[in-house]
Amino acid sequence: MRDHRVAIVGAGPAGIYAADTLTNEHDSARVDLIERLPAPFGLVRYGVAPDHPRIKDIVKALDRVLGKDRIRFLGNVQYGVDLKLDDLRRHYDAVVFATGAMADRQLAIPGIRLPGSHGAAEFVSWYTGHPDVPRDWPLDAREVAVIGAGNVALDVARMLVKPVEEQLGTEIPANVYAGLRANLATDVHIFARRGPAQVRFAPMELRELSHSPSVDVIVHPEGFEVDAAGQSAISSNKGTRLVVDTLLRYLESEPTGAPHRVHIHLCQSPVRVLGNHRVEGLRTQRTELRGDGTVRGTGQYLDTPVQAVYRAVGYLSSHLPDLPFDHHAGVLLNDRGRVLDIDGSLLPGLYVTGWIKRGPAGLIGHTKSDAAETTASLLDDLDALRPRDVLDPDAILDHLAAGGVTVINADNWSRIDAHEIALGRERGRERTKLVPREDMIRAALL
Repeated sequence: MRDHRVAIVGAGPAGIYAADTLTNEHDSARVDLIERLPAPFGLVRYGVAPDHPRIKDIVKALDRVLGKDRIRFLGNVQYGVDLKLDDLRRHYDAVVFATGAMADRQLAIPGIRLPGSHGAAEFVSWYTGHPDVPRDWPLDAREVAVIGAGNVALDVARMLVKPVEEQLGTEIPANVYAGLRANLATDVHIFARRGPAQVRFAPMELRELSHSPSVDVIVHPEGFEVDAAGQSAISSNKGTRLVVDTLLRYLESEPTGAPHRVHIHLCQSPVRVLGNHRVEGLRTQRTELRGDGTVRGTGQYLDTPVQAVYRAVGYLSSHLPDLPFDHHAGVLLNDRGRVLDIDGSLLPGLYVTGWIKRGPAGLIGHTKSDAAETTASLLDDLDALRPRDVLDPDAILDHLAAGGVTVINADNWSRIDAHEIALGRERGRERTKLVPREDMIRAALL
């Protein structure tokens, strides 16, 4: 049996799980994980707040997969720039796209583009040390609005009010620590469009808001409503019940006088960012529950003075060159992971998994099941796939070298990893993350 070479574009959890499943299910499969950054792990590395080290324990499991003999990591290689679709088709029997979602979903309300209005994903990329974003972030607002009712909204709020000294033991990059030291925020207002039983907060994330003695969490009573659909969710879902119980405890607790506050406003829908030349406030409309979990506007409006607005209304995948893309849903058109053309016909040999397959929702378990479904489709198709033109597995490395690309392999990544751990040890931390791409590459080649 000849070997089958598969390229997986994207080395976040979706791509790594697909590589693991494929090599477990097919003895002759050889996988190249092609990643545009010098480091693997995607949003686990660049989407999780630095004060959540336990979530990053998943890195250990992902790293074990990278160490498998039949999986090769090719970092610092960008699809569409360093490798075109035709290049991948020549060198591989099949290609799986697992590029995830890093951009912010837009929010179409007046004033959203005023200076001081930001996408939450951009802020997350900054405080997690993503190499491709600016090193500085404006943190001169004392009052901030966060639009959204998910964990990213909670992360943004927590990072804005939690004193940076409480994060000294984390892997927070040096430039982020310096930026947060100058942060002026005292009050962060989170606005959720629906009620307490419909928010998408994880119970643990919600409880962590109050773990800092410097932060009070204030749930405003207006909008704290539970309709029939909400009551059903509370009765049938433990997570929903825990979230509502936590919100209720915040609602009933007295503020301690802490210097920073997170305000949670339920049943408030954003309608306009206020200001002439920059953000001066946020106007929201009070909503009421219909009984089925949806809401309608009441015509009652609230203006909240803020100097910055963060929209945390979801991530969005980016269009990939030479591939059909649903710009509204932010996904590659597909059928059980098989990529479809715009007319619905199959594009043989092309597959998709993760958020760019199903949209930016779900947790690690969903990512694993996604990978299993896509891999099953690929394996079912294997005998019918057109064989690759180039048989030499190292020919792709020669092609990249000829284009002047510095490829970061697994050994190089291990050097970056060791260097970050050493930097952290000097400061009494587990790790200090390198930020500039050139610093990462320099450490990789030591």
